[in-house]
Amino acid sequence: MTARIVSIGTAVPPTRIAQEVARDIFAAQEGADRLTRRRIQAVFDASAIAERHTVLSEFVTGPTSVRAAFVDAEGRLLSPATGARNERYIAAAPELTAAAARAALADGGIDPSAITHVVTVSCTGLFAPGPDYRLVRDLGLRPTVERCHLGFIGCAAALPALRVASALTASRPDAVVLVVCTELCTLHLRPSNDPQQIVASSVFADGAAAAIITADPAAGFPGGLDLDRFGTTLTDEGETDMVWTIGDNGFEMILSAEVPRIIGREIQGAVGRFLGDDAAPEVWAVHPGGRSVLDRVEAALDLPPDALAVSRAVLRDFGNMSSATILFILASLLRDDAVPDGARVAGLAFGPGLTVESALMTRRRPAVATADDVALALAASA
Repeated sequence: MTARIVSIGTAVPPTRIAQEVARDIFAAQEGADRLTRRRIQAVFDASAIAERHTVLSEFVTGPTSVRAAFVDAEGRLLSPATGARNERYIAAAPELTAAAARAALADGGIDPSAITHVVTVSCTGLFAPGPDYRLVRDLGLRPTVERCHLGFIGCAAALPALRVASALTASRPDAVVLVVCTELCTLHLRPSNDPQQIVASSVFADGAAAAIITADPAAGFPGGLDLDRFGTTLTDEGETDMVWTIGDNGFEMILSAEVPRIIGREIQGAVGRFLGDDAAPEVWAVHPGGRSVLDRVEAALDLPPDALAVSRAVLRDFGNMSSATILFILASLLRDDAVPDGARVAGLAFGPGLTVESALMTRRRPAVATADDVALALAASA
């Protein structure tokens, strides 16, 4: 049986920051010269992001004695040590992870006791016992649930996580797998005059998304997204253009201006090899690493202007939430009545390497009972 995504749940922190407010916070950083302020304004304004969410509520409410590590009394961004950032991750990530998981369970009609496996994903914090353990405890899952964690894969990680879940269902037909991606990217923002740090600061945000995957047709509500196949491509260049490392003052992102151009050059070949002789899919779910990434993918694949509308809407409303973002896009497609039964959906996500992760899915809608179906059922029960 083919594994399917039964449902997807999403969650974001309650603190929402308009992009122009975030821009002004970064432009007001100590030591920013006129050129830096002009660069910050240009990059933030060109991002195609309207607002983002963050676990750092002090950006809106102002600092307290507990939170003074991240902003000063004037609301200017500070640069706390990695330990302080990770402490906030440990405090905030489990609750957001559980919220997304509960939403997926409720939307899919899955009882927590049915979960057999948990796959967690994150590249923005570390602790043990980790998010996988906390999910078992916080959701009241069975203590025998098998767990694994995919860490530090970056923005592309959700598709490998779905691939792992699909493989688990192939080895155990009754498996019901809970996949959760949780990323608190804003914990690692920092004041900087570096153009690459400014670009990263303009796009990254916080969020969590969970998916329920099973090959058991009797598990959960019918319909969803069939997981047909997956693919991975390493590009010929880009190893030093998208890099994610741990530094003394948080996790450090290198995001060069070459990333959109590399994706634009490589994506046609990567998608061509993945699809093979198959016709082009009807629906596209492309990770919005940034507006320029979407523009390059659209142009290189010669897609119609509205093909990436959902990806652009998620970028506009939530920013780049790293691995969770592609699941936000798939969640929107699952709710979209315009996506017909049998429509093929191509998922694309990009991570350090540069790595292109691909997934081909098929939309499955539950059968709608007709008047004749009801009449036959009544006759059979008479």
